Amino acid sequence: MPRSRQSTDSEAPKQRSERDLEALRTAIDAVDQDLLEALNRRARLVQEVGAWKTQGDAPVYVAGRERDLVANLIEANSGPFPNAGIPHVFREVISATRSLEQVVRVAFLGPLGTFSHEAALRQFGGLVELVPVHTISEVFEATERGRADFGIVPIENAAEGAVAASLDALVESDLPICAEVVLEIRHNLMSRAKNRNDITSVVSHPQPLGQCASWLARNLPGIPQVESASTAAAAVKASEDASVAAIGSEVAAEVYGLRILEAGIEDARRNRTRFVVIGREAPTASGDDRTAAVFTIHRDQAGALHQLLEPFSRHGVNLSSIQSRPIKGKAWEYLFFVDVEGHVDQAEVAAALADAGKIAHSGKVLGSFPRARIEEGGVS
Repeated sequence: MPRSRQSTDSEAPKQRSERDLEALRTAIDAVDQDLLEALNRRARLVQEVGAWKTQGDAPVYVAGRERDLVANLIEANSGPFPNAGIPHVFREVISATRSLEQVVRVAFLGPLGTFSHEAALRQFGGLVELVPVHTISEVFEATERGRADFGIVPIENAAEGAVAASLDALVESDLPICAEVVLEIRHNLMSRAKNRNDITSVVSHPQPLGQCASWLARNLPGIPQVESASTAAAAVKASEDASVAAIGSEVAAEVYGLRILEAGIEDARRNRTRFVVIGREAPTASGDDRTAAVFTIHRDQAGALHQLLEPFSRHGVNLSSIQSRPIKGKAWEYLFFVDVEGHVDQAEVAAALADAGKIAHSGKVLGSFPRARIEEGGVS
């Protein structure tokens, strides 16, 4: 009898634990139902906003509004839900409810699985119509001709510098920049293989191979490295041969059905690429903006660059970036690209740009747009 009673006593805590777990799961299910109802309430409100926008011909996508919505939620979060999860969750909530107004079409440098693809998803969420094209100039063409509502192109990498093709296209196009995205570039080793021992070659674009050289030398010594046209092309090869590993984005692994064997194998951390979103409508001021412009100056004008930049200091406008690029067909003449803090509708920014334009041989505002914010757990 004592033995039987001892067994019953030892089982009681286990039984109570299982009952408690089931009660917690039931409570979670109830919360999920509440979340679903809240999402539907939000969706109905968005539909009303959509009807208003249709009457007033207002844009469906407002980058500053979406950025600030997420920032405000992070600020108001009392936990324990992690701040790092808020941008990801609400990006998809916004994308899904925005699709009730209009399915947004986004052109990007393809194929599927590139970092441009990842940047498009980061900015617009999953419920968009993706339009992959072959070149950066085609991104602009697709947006100009209405095949896409927006385009997204890389403009600057922290390690490699400016993307010349994007700068050239911005100069030649009338499309304004309407948003920016800062993407942390994380390289992943991906394959159909179950572990690294089954890999006989590593394939990727030359840049990721170089950026992961030390990791590859330590962890896959002697394994041949093969260059490909893009990280997406490498992922395709890995999907066709289980002995091949590709280096690329998490999105590429998802698109091509690959297993991530090692995440974040890049040698240098915090490698970021800045992308800009182009569209057919210039956004209004959001309160935290950046303005991009390009100028040319006379080659034989002494002190011309100093004179070009002086108005920004005089009007109290901060220059956050300046880059030069040779003018096609004109030896030793340059385009000067500047990024300044603020919106062109602000008096001091407008005055600085106007005064710089008087000194420059030519000038053009490329866009005023909401500035990307670095958030806890990532960038947006």
